[in-house]
Amino acid sequence: MPEAELLINVTNDAWFGDTIAPHQHLQIARTRALETGRYLVRAANTGMSAIIDSKGNVLSSIDQHVEGVVIGNVYPMRGITPFIIWGNLMVVIIAWVTIFAHFIYRRKYRYH
Repeated sequence: MPEAELLINVTNDAWFGDTIAPHQHLQIARTRALETGRYLVRAANTGMSAIIDSKGNVLSSIDQHVEGVVIGNVYPMRGITPFIIWGNLMVVIIAWVTIFAHFIYRRKYRYH
């Protein structure tokens, strides 16, 4: 992904109907933009289309079930973020350290 300068997300959210799923997908898209430090353009056939900047902010959007065009500027970005380098490894390490600490604590302070 370091070679990508812009992220594009084309999606079919129609089959979710009037649920919270399209809103969640927009939040996921914001997270991807933030993780990678790239602008993201999201096009959805039932609305919730957006332009998201490299910090995860929605710059321009269309609400769900609204016909229209999203207009805005996007800028190609370069470089790498910690997430691009490590991915989810840090989350996994923190989870294992927490589990290990829990077992040490239980063993040390177990009541007999």
